[in-house]
Amino acid sequence: MDEFGIKLFEEIDYLNEGRNAEAFAANFQDDPTVVVPRIYWAQSSRHVLTLEWINGFKLTDTEQVRQAELSTDGLIEIGVTTGLRQLLEFGFFHADPHPGNLFAMPDGRMAYIDFGMMDQLSQAMKETLVDAVVHLINQDYENLAGDFVQLGFLTPDTDITPIIPALESVLGNALGAKVRDFNFKTITDEFSELMYQYPFRVPAKFALIIRSLVTQEGLALSLNPDFRIVDIAYPYVARRLLMGETPSLRKRLLEVLFKDGKFQWQRLENMLMIARSDDSFDLLPTAGLGLSYLISDEGQYLRQQLLLALTEDNRLRTAEVQKLWDLVKDEITPSRVLGAAWEALVTSSIEQAKTWVPPVAALAANR
Repeated sequence: MDEFGIKLFEEIDYLNEGRNAEAFAANFQDDPTVVVPRIYWAQSSRHVLTLEWINGFKLTDTEQVRQAELSTDGLIEIGVTTGLRQLLEFGFFHADPHPGNLFAMPDGRMAYIDFGMMDQLSQAMKETLVDAVVHLINQDYENLAGDFVQLGFLTPDTDITPIIPALESVLGNALGAKVRDFNFKTITDEFSELMYQYPFRVPAKFALIIRSLVTQEGLALSLNPDFRIVDIAYPYVARRLLMGETPSLRKRLLEVLFKDGKFQWQRLENMLMIARSDDSFDLLPTAGLGLSYLISDEGQYLRQQLLLALTEDNRLRTAEVQKLWDLVKDEITPSRVLGAAWEALVTSSIEQAKTWVPPVAALAANR
């Protein structure tokens, strides 16, 4: 009831909504596919919000989408990718993405409006969500149950032992042979039954997140009844993990690639295939980041593990390496690799130089 009251009063405070809109626009300022209307503050107050006019039509108006000759799959991809970025990158998400708040524009972009109902995830919660995705991909239900504790679905004193097989029962098929049938509506319906059998609770933030995801999925299905969210979500997650821009993402990539101390060649191959299904994904910058990480102090453990993986079971893993090479050889030309290697070396040198500056400065001061 408290959460309901808070969100209700936030939604009718138009100054708050205007600030939310500008924060959302700042997050997507480098994304050419997303439009957020400008706020005219001089003509706005707590009770009146004046926005830029959006020339578009509702995503559910399939006839206008067809007449505008827009790609329904393109619009779906924008919606799903921006939804994932809100949750896993920015932590600031639109909690009310119903058909009246999302518009297709004639040029193929998507416009968001109505930022009265928003919520913010902490950095720890974003990282735990990525953990949950990784554990779901790995079908690691024991650690997934632990993620539910961290996210507040279960109290810390809950005995998760009987919950682990229940999670496997509900989620196992969704990530097994029937992966293309995975959808949030089915999972949430099945999961709701577990809520009554075990001491689950739904934290207020996740009530909004679940509602947001199911609503967006419903919108996508109205545009394309054959839509499967994994076709977009999996490549997105694979790309984020492979790029490993932060230490936390690199740690999670290692969790995916190593299981019980053994390197998972098939998983890396699958991730590369999935990531490359997106034409905009450029493998070389990812390779450059990986190389920079490998030659850094932080990458010492990975260097050791890769050497062990290449000679696992007392044989050289030439067949596995050949499969990976066949996947990437067209993109990794000698000139591009040399450029990436040079950039990685320079980046590493700069980072090392930063660590030398304080000792040198201290030495100079003492002298």
